[in-house]
Amino acid sequence: MASAAEPFACLTCYDATTARWLERGGVHVLLVGDTAAEIVLGHDSTIHMPLDFAIQLTAGVKRGAPNTLVMGDMPFMSYQAGADNALQNAGRFLTDGLADIVKLEADSSFAPLVDRMTHAGIPVCGHVGAKPQHVRATSGYASAGRTPESARRVIDDAVSLEQAGAVMLLVEAVPPEVAEEIIKRTTVPLIGIGAGPACHGQILVLQDLLGMTHWQPGFASPLAHLGNDIEATTRKWVQRVAGRKASDHRFEMKATVSDAART
Repeated sequence: MASAAEPFACLTCYDATTARWLERGGVHVLLVGDTAAEIVLGHDSTIHMPLDFAIQLTAGVKRGAPNTLVMGDMPFMSYQAGADNALQNAGRFLTDGLADIVKLEADSSFAPLVDRMTHAGIPVCGHVGAKPQHVRATSGYASAGRTPESARRVIDDAVSLEQAGAVMLLVEAVPPEVAEEIIKRTTVPLIGIGAGPACHGQILVLQDLLGMTHWQPGFASPLAHLGNDIEATTRKWVQRVAGRKASDHRFEMKATVSDAART
């Protein structure tokens, strides 16, 4: 699709049931993101995503959407502590997690690791630009590439990761000009989030798109308001239960209660 200049759609996903519906809707790539630490587990940042939990969620999504490309997001400290450990963890995403590709937040210093993963047969997506796993180092979520020096750094990181073997790139929260330059200087598909319209693919956190989060970044305008719908439906359910009208279905006795008691 990237070669044919056909934009492809990506979304995050964290469970098999939702994955099934997203596949039916035609989404091309599902990312089992470390955003599950926030969306599913209620943490304040992605750095709290447990590795084993991430792997199991990835497997569930792949079982729900077997015909869709599923990307496993390697959590904080699952690949930074050493190449051997990183290789084993990435391999688990493919074997236990059923992932088609793994993603890691990286700069050019991770090129040797990407090269090693590639030679081991692990497809890699390099995540450049804003890096949510660096939230503690940057005192909060921050955009990237907004000065000439920062832009050059993001572009150089993308080029280095592709040269090391990354088969896909993702760039987050950068000016459109930065993404456009990455496209000029690389040959692999580029997914963007808050990076302008030129990227080959676009991704959002599903709950942002559906209007289920209490706050969305500026680049994630909701296309639905399911949060309000869920609240309204819940209120109706509470009212039905209060009126003893939870369900009209009844299981019929095959004998009378008195017969059952005598038995």
